Order: sequence, then C-alpha cells, then structure tokens
Amino acid sequence: MQAVAPSTEAITLRMHHSFIALPDNKYKPRAYDVRSGYFGITYFDYGSDISEPIQKMFISRHRLNKVNPNAAISEAVKPIIYYLDNGTPEPIRSALLEGARWWNQAYEASGYKNAFQVQVLPDSADPMDIRYNIINWVHRSTRGWGYGATISDPRTGEIIKGQVTLGSLRVRQDYLIFTALLSPYMNGQPVTDKMRTAAVHRLRQLAAYEVGHTLGLQHNYASSFNNRASVMDYPHPNVFVNDKGAIDFSDIYTNEIGEWDKRAITYGYQDFDKTVDESKGLQNLLIENSKNGLQFIADADARSASGFHPNAHLWDNQADAVAGLNQVIEVRKKAISQFGEQAVPNGTPLSKLEDVLVPLYNYHRYQYEAVTKVIGGINYTYSVRGDTNQIKPTILSNEMQQKALKAALKCLSAETLTLPENILQLIPPRPPLLYGVGELFEKRTGMSFDALSAAEALADFQLGFLFNVERANRLVQNKARAGVIGWDDVLDQILENTWYIKISNGLAGSIQQQTQQQTLHWLIGVSQSTDANYEVRSITQQRIKQLKAKLEALSKSDPMHSAHYQYAIERIKSPEKVILSKPVAMAPGAPIGCDLD
Repeated sequence: MQAVAPSTEAITLRMHHSFIALPDNKYKPRAYDVRSGYFGITYFDYGSDISEPIQKMFISRHRLNKVNPNAAISEAVKPIIYYLDNGTPEPIRSALLEGARWWNQAYEASGYKNAFQVQVLPDSADPMDIRYNIINWVHRSTRGWGYGATISDPRTGEIIKGQVTLGSLRVRQDYLIFTALLSPYMNGQPVTDKMRTAAVHRLRQLAAYEVGHTLGLQHNYASSFNNRASVMDYPHPNVFVNDKGAIDFSDIYTNEIGEWDKRAITYGYQDFDKTVDESKGLQNLLIENSKNGLQFIADADARSASGFHPNAHLWDNQADAVAGLNQVIEVRKKAISQFGEQAVPNGTPLSKLEDVLVPLYNYHRYQYEAVTKVIGGINYTYSVRGDTNQIKPTILSNEMQQKALKAALKCLSAETLTLPENILQLIPPRPPLLYGVGELFEKRTGMSFDALSAAEALADFQLGFLFNVERANRLVQNKARAGVIGWDDVLDQILENTWYIKISNGLAGSIQQQTQQQTLHWLIGVSQSTDANYEVRSITQQRIKQLKAKLEALSKSDPMHSAHYQYAIERIKSPEKVILSKPVAMAPGAPIGCDLD
C-alpha cells in the first residue's frame, strides 16, 4: 500500500456492498466430471437414496441458453458480457480486449453466435457492482499475480459474477526477460520492438487465461503436450535459436483459444434440445476427447516437487520435456554469449545488469523441473470406468527416464553453472538509491557480485528435485515392478557427474567443488530422512560409504584439493557435528511460476 498510495498519511478506503436476490430456478446445474476441466461446487445431500452418492457435484459456469435450442448455431438469450476497467491504458487496453474476446471462438464451437462479448466499462458503472463481469487493471508494489475469481450460487454452481484482477507490473517482468534474451541496446542502432511486441502478446494470452478461470475452467497443465491446446496452461516464452543462429520470437505465444478450451466450453455450455439425452451427450464428448488424445491434468499433479506425470508441467514447452530443455539451454547459452553492456540503455548504472542477468541465468529452471518428473515417472489420466481410451498408470520406459536423467545432470555441470569472466567484470556494486532494489542474486561477498552464490542457489534448486525423497521411494518400487532405473542407478549417475570427475582450474573448479559439497549435503539428508523407505536409506548410506573411501584415496593422490576432500570426509563421519552454512536462496521466478493465480 505504501509504495502505490499517493500519500501514506491519507488513504481513501471505499467499500461496496451488494444485496441481491438469489437466482431463479430456471438454471439447470450440470454434472461435474473429473475429465471436464471445470471447477465446481460440492455438497452432501443426506436425503439421497442409499444407492446414490451422498456427495453432489456440479460444475461452475455462467447461465447461457440458445434462442433456438434446435439450431446448430444460435444467438444467446442473454450473452455473457465482460467489461474491461476503463482506466486501462493503451496498448494494454487493446491487448486485453483482444485476448479476452478469444473466448468467443470457443462459444462459437459449442453452437453459439456472438454469445461472449467484451466491452469497456462505462463511466457510469461501478466495477464492484455484482451485475458486471469485470477485468480490473490494478497497480501494486510488486509485479503481482493475476486472479480469476467468481461469485457463484452455492446451490447450483451458477456463476453470478466473474472478477479478473491483473497487476500492472507483471508485464514489466516479461519485458525484462525478453531484454535479457536479446541485449538490444546497441549503440547507434534503434531498439528492436521485439520485447514490446512480445510483452503485449503475452498480455493477450494472460487476459484469456484469467477470464477462462471466471468461466469455470481449471488449469490444464498438459496443454504443451497437446501442441499448446489450452490457454489455461502457464506458457513459457517459446523462443528458439533459428538456422541463422539468432534467438527467434516468431512462435513465442499462441494467438487464439486452443482445441482443449473449445471442447471444455462445449462440455459446460452446449445447449441440448429435448430430443437428446444430455448425460449421454456429455459422456460421448469426454470419451471423444480421450480418443483424440486431448489430455487434462490439473494443479496437484503438476505443482508438486515430487511430481511424476511426464506431460503435466508449469512453464514448459514441447511434448517431449527433454527436447524442451535442450531448446531453452540453447537459448540461454546464446543469450549469455551476447550478454553485455547492451543489456541496459545508455545512462543506466551498470549494476542494473544484475537485474537483467537473474532471469537469464535461471532461464531453464522450469523446463529442468519438467525433465526431473520423467525420472521415476508414471503416465496416467483421470480414468473413469466406461472410457476405455484413458491411460491407466504406466511406468515410463527405461530409455525415456535415462534420457531425462542425462539431460538433468548436464545442468549440474560447471559449464552450465559458471558465468563467463567478461560478464563478471561488468557488474559493480549497487549505487545509492538502488540498495536492495530489484530481484537479485543473494551474496556471501558483501556488495560485490558473487558468482559462487549464484551457482550455489541454482545447483541447490536442481539437486532438490533429484534428491526428492518421494521420487527416490518411487524409483525403488518402479525398478522392482518394471526393471527400469532405480534409486541406486540414479545415485550412481549423480555421483559420476559430480564427485567422480576431475576438478577443473579457476572459477569452474571452485563451482565444481561447491556442487560436490552440496550433493553430499543432499545425500546425507536422504540417508537420515524418516520419510525415505528402508531401501532408499540403505542404498544411500552404502553410496556414502563408497564415496568416503573414494575421497580418502583422492585426498592423498590430489593434494591440491586435499582440504576439500578432508572436509567432506569429516561431514560423512560426523554429519551432526559439522555446521553447514545456510544455503542461499534462488532469486524469485514468479509470476513466471507463481502458485497463486
């Protein structure tokens, strides 16, 4: 509040109360189905017949009816109208109007003509008035999240008001990411409009996404597997290095509602005439979705650090998670190679280069997370009896898991974690008025740039997924059941790629040693975890003993790094007596990755 209020001594607070009658009984609730992609309401009807479920579930949706229910395409009796905050400036206003209006494509696919409309809110209307579905554009002291909320009838699930809230600073974070990729401020040359165009493009998609929530739709994190079939996914910028060796923005975001969205709206809003059994019609639609390979996977499956669905990820691209990681690593490598003073405009303090470097250095974080879900992964869908096209829980192939593990371990290499010397020489300490301003790397070196801490935070983030105890437990069982790689195989490859490689010279060598000690930290943690099953703990303790023997030999054969090896040995011998420094935290990534919207 303090950062956005004109005066912190005088704050105006306005409250709006709406007293409304409950909707009439002409609305027909629609049954909730786990495959439909909808939010819903639930209550317990204790008067239900004993042969029927006591829990009643209906989807959340707006009231919509055709003028002519028997027509394939018909006007709506009362169209759904959304209003955009009339204080929204250009070009944001046009972008939000266009993106929100994409949903009319979905309503057309479900048999309606011009049934979904978006207009600018008249000056005479109050955005808090419950009669208006609103898209608000608000200022916050942070880059903030977007929200798509509803007010619904608790008896039926009928949506009475859709309320979208978009923070005005979020688009600036997107612009910063695009600037980091392009380093566009070349002396004597006009600044490219690629960042601005891409940021505005992202706003269109964001408007569609948040409005989608207020139409009743959940996230669908399998969208990237289905060729970006839904705007209800979190879209990472789909940029790539083209044949000319340049970072290409030509396919960065989609320009329309996806195929899944059309099918979901059809499930929720299609009008059935009296000659059609609505229940059978809806079931046939969902079965057809399954038959055509359209997947719906929601939040809990995609957000967990121990997640294991191969297709359900936040901020990922491509149907193959490893291919997506290779793509973002290539983009990251290219962007780092051209990163320099031209990443900020003339007259900007060079310390601000760190602000731009943060999202670039961590650019692959979400695609890396997607890849680790394949390790110990199981494919599945929300199976329903009678739908024979659904995927029953199936352990992923050994080849697929090995490929993912290899890709993940490359991200722990010194090559990936070490920043070039030419970049380190560019970034001075922060000047007055910029102390503590921005989302920066944590440091152990005072005000000077700390390349080791940046690497430590990224490596710790990555190791956390590989050493996730639930994943380790699953690997043990999957190997016993299907003969695929197990926790023992994963540990062996982690050690081969961290502790059991020759230490380089210079900064890369220091980062290698740091990553080795971090790996040991996670090893000890899993060996002592009460959440790990017995086999995981026994395997981990055995590998620690093997590592200790290896380190004792190395401390004699490699005197240059003897202190490093001896410290690790002491940690293994008496882990409870060795006081470890608190790991530095990774710089924020949200709202590219926020779990609140």
